Amino acid sequence: MELIKDFLDFILHINDHLDAMVREYGTMIYAILFLIIFVETGLIVMPFLPGDSLLFAAGAICARSVNDPDPAMNIFVLIGLLFVAAVLGDNVNYAVGRFLGDKATKLRIGKRQLVKQAYIDKTHSFFEKYGTKAIIMARFVPIIRTFTPFVAGVGKMEYRKKFLPFDVAGGFLWISSMSLAGFWLGTNEWVKQHFEAVVIGIILISVLPMVIGFLRHKFSKKSA
Repeated sequence: MELIKDFLDFILHINDHLDAMVREYGTMIYAILFLIIFVETGLIVMPFLPGDSLLFAAGAICARSVNDPDPAMNIFVLIGLLFVAAVLGDNVNYAVGRFLGDKATKLRIGKRQLVKQAYIDKTHSFFEKYGTKAIIMARFVPIIRTFTPFVAGVGKMEYRKKFLPFDVAGGFLWISSMSLAGFWLGTNEWVKQHFEAVVIGIILISVLPMVIGFLRHKFSKKSA
């Protein structure tokens, strides 16, 4: 319970925590952020890491240190490194899914089946129809962005023509848009005073497509 409380505190006050990490670790913060983004996108067992709010907060820190003689972080270095982390993570995730193939349905966490065959079949059909859009849009939805490359690999989505180019595009759009949003808005006085509310807003907006999809699926089953 204490671990969950600490995790929620980190997410809601990510600006303060990130500031403290910059003061303590200096330029090593780049490596820490790289690792967080890589793990969130590359390991299906860690889908709950705060990617969106982390990028926004990091962008805000870059903006506040622009005029410093020894800036804590540079926005261009940040975007470049985290873009590599996001693409590398997705590609590792895809490779693991492709390697496991049908064995993925045998993966379990305790007694809970991690990937069901029905999910693989539905996702494969979805990718065949909306593949490019799915890869790009998934970047902006927490949890979904972690599972999408894995299921794409399991479903053996064509790598060079379908997965890779649109994964790269989605990774760049996600990293740059969230980081630059923090960079441009992070120095705003209202945003600084209500940063917790802004983080909650980012989380709510990012999970909204998932909630809408769930409700549509639930009501469509009832009407059928």
